[in-house]
Amino acid sequence: MLILALDTATPAVTAGIVRLTGPAGTDAGSDTASAGTTAVAGGAVPVVEQVAARVTVDPRAHGELLTPHVLDAVADAGITLADLGAVAVGVGPGPYTGLRAGLVTGAALAHSLGVPAYPVCTLDAIAAGPDGPALVVTDARRREVYWATYDAEGTRTDGPHVGSRADVPEPAGRLADHEQPSPVGIVRAVAADVLAAREPGPLTPLYLRRPHAAEPAARKRVTA
Repeated sequence: MLILALDTATPAVTAGIVRLTGPAGTDAGSDTASAGTTAVAGGAVPVVEQVAARVTVDPRAHGELLTPHVLDAVADAGITLADLGAVAVGVGPGPYTGLRAGLVTGAALAHSLGVPAYPVCTLDAIAAGPDGPALVVTDARRREVYWATYDAEGTRTDGPHVGSRADVPEPAGRLADHEQPSPVGIVRAVAADVLAAREPGPLTPLYLRRPHAAEPAARKRVTA
């Protein structure tokens, strides 16, 4: 199965085409791939291959660049949007403006193509891979960071949280500090759900804190 991977939760604008196949080389979405989901649960690793990608690091250009990146990645892969079997979208944590661009684009494309849209925690996508225990830290602005910890299997053990850098624990293994997720990492984080044809959850953004703006308080009554 060909999957469109999107993320705008970090300063990077990320769009890529990724091919996901089952552990035995069966194509995700086929009957044989569904039959192989037990092997995935038992520890077999699905094959996740990047076909094409466009990534630009610019925290002010998510809304401007994401759709062109999607179209360029599709063209580079030599396919059309109709060839996609699913969309995987990073849902944060991340700043409101950038994160919204990816969620809206992913939801709109999935709806128009009639394919499922899978939500992926951006920190999970960064941690995805056989690299042992990890601590993932990304920029939350306002002199704060988002962070989460992962075990050797890539399963999140704590977080995601937002707070001061001083509140972040010492890494037990690999430290992924202010990295961005790759298209392969985004798909790898949700591969088991795709292979099992599970119904995806909603694309709910992980903001982790209240907006900086606040509703105005009621005006005080002035008496003579």
